[in-house]
Amino acid sequence: MTGRTARAERVEVTRDHILTAAERLFAEHGVFSVSNRQISEAAGQGNTAAVGYHFGTKTHLVRAIVRKHSESIERRRAQMVTAIDGSDDVRDWVSCMVRPVTEHLAQLGSPTWYARFLAQVGTDPALYKITSEDYRASHALQRNIEGFNRCLPALSPTVRAERGEMMRQLVLHTCAVRERALADGAPTPRKSWHDAATGLIDALVGMWLAPVTRD
Repeated sequence: MTGRTARAERVEVTRDHILTAAERLFAEHGVFSVSNRQISEAAGQGNTAAVGYHFGTKTHLVRAIVRKHSESIERRRAQMVTAIDGSDDVRDWVSCMVRPVTEHLAQLGSPTWYARFLAQVGTDPALYKITSEDYRASHALQRNIEGFNRCLPALSPTVRAERGEMMRQLVLHTCAVRERALADGAPTPRKSWHDAATGLIDALVGMWLAPVTRD
């Protein structure tokens, strides 16, 4: 029993090293520009086939990185959604979409790579489709979206979809740009992730409440 437990612990440590190395390399170079051999070497694995052995395909590896972070993010979102249940304030619901991500990034310390990793994944249609399946399965996120939609009944499905994509891109790339600046020691417009989230929420609320021009 002890031998099996020790082996399981070694496997878990190896998997974590691979996930960390892959997340960093994907964030810095793009998912399809990085080979499994490079990931194995960056993770300190002598066996260059370690990535395939532990995770299978690159798609499975990407999904594992997302799931490594999603539990913390969704736990925060569930708490926030419960706290504002019944609110008719757009800002409350936008905050539930933004702050769980920025609070998670703040908790990770610096440097981090997850925001830049998500930005890379978010620009690839195939990878985004795969990882978005997990997001759609999130009960907390579905409650978040339902509460948000109740605040804006006048928006047509087309405008809602259009602005939803704008919001996704703005959150992804604003966080990625800030993360890169922090990693490089460059100045940032806001001092903390909390303040950065406030500015981002301000912009998103303004976008959602902006008038719709009719052709």
